[in-house]
Amino acid sequence: MTANARPKLDFPHRHLLGIEGLSPFEMAHLLDLADEAVDLNRQVRKERKTLAGRTQINLFFENSTRTQSSFEIAGKRLGADVMNMAVASSSIKKGETLLDTAATLNAMHPDLIVVRHHAAGAVHLLARKVDCAVINAGDGAHEHPTQALLDALTIRRNKGRIEGLIVAICGDVLHSRVARSNIILLQALGARVRVIGPSTLLPRGIDRFGVEVFRNMREGLKDADIVMMLRLQLERMNGSFVPSVKEYFHFFGLDAEKLSWAKPDALVMHPGPMNRGVEIDSEVADGAQSLIREQVEMGVAVRMAVLEALARNLPNGGGVS
Repeated sequence: MTANARPKLDFPHRHLLGIEGLSPFEMAHLLDLADEAVDLNRQVRKERKTLAGRTQINLFFENSTRTQSSFEIAGKRLGADVMNMAVASSSIKKGETLLDTAATLNAMHPDLIVVRHHAAGAVHLLARKVDCAVINAGDGAHEHPTQALLDALTIRRNKGRIEGLIVAICGDVLHSRVARSNIILLQALGARVRVIGPSTLLPRGIDRFGVEVFRNMREGLKDADIVMMLRLQLERMNGSFVPSVKEYFHFFGLDAEKLSWAKPDALVMHPGPMNRGVEIDSEVADGAQSLIREQVEMGVAVRMAVLEALARNLPNGGGVS
């Protein structure tokens, strides 16, 4: 379907701050739009001018290569003027508060701000203080909505559906915003979600999210359709959560033997960056069942979909097609 023929997207939200609050219908709409962006991105000419004249600021308080570059490519392919704010050399490092930063940004009249912040809730606070659309690119251990959407898109394109699949999310669930967003999204779309990890890396009360909880990798992987590994986030750990990296890999690292407990056609995912030999073995990461590189491709498409959907609700945004 061409851009001109595509029906108007029914996405009524001003911001995308999390998966929580989206209806399954809205999630599916974003995935459908992202599917179209995948087709566009595989053509020689990848540009679309739906964000021409719009300004997108990428404001990352945490280091990121994959997510920031993905948003940058997405914005440029849609014709936006994209600016990456260098936080390390900005006024923020000189003591400026988040609210002062919001006021400064607002004065520049951007249309879209993409924010990653180390504190959960910071993106919500900033969204209340600016006039433009805000996209959460990860806030603390709270949410990472575009990662969950790209994971869902990758699953749907490879399995043809999400409903009824068994998805095992394995590893450092406690510190993972990816896990939280995926649990909400995948369950809303009908998947059966398991979480697997040592007790020290599973949030207290995680079973209240409606997931099945396993502390044994082989038991948790049994008959799984999707095995989603998480990075061991040592930089977020204040104290000792695992005896040693070597012991963690022995019990919770994904290798060929543990993967054999899942279904024969099970697919392996990882949000990146990977710690090879810590949460995943190279043989599996680079193997035939791995979708890890495809996830990166889907990331650009999902971010294009989100930017376009939010742009529709900007002033004079009705022309976005």
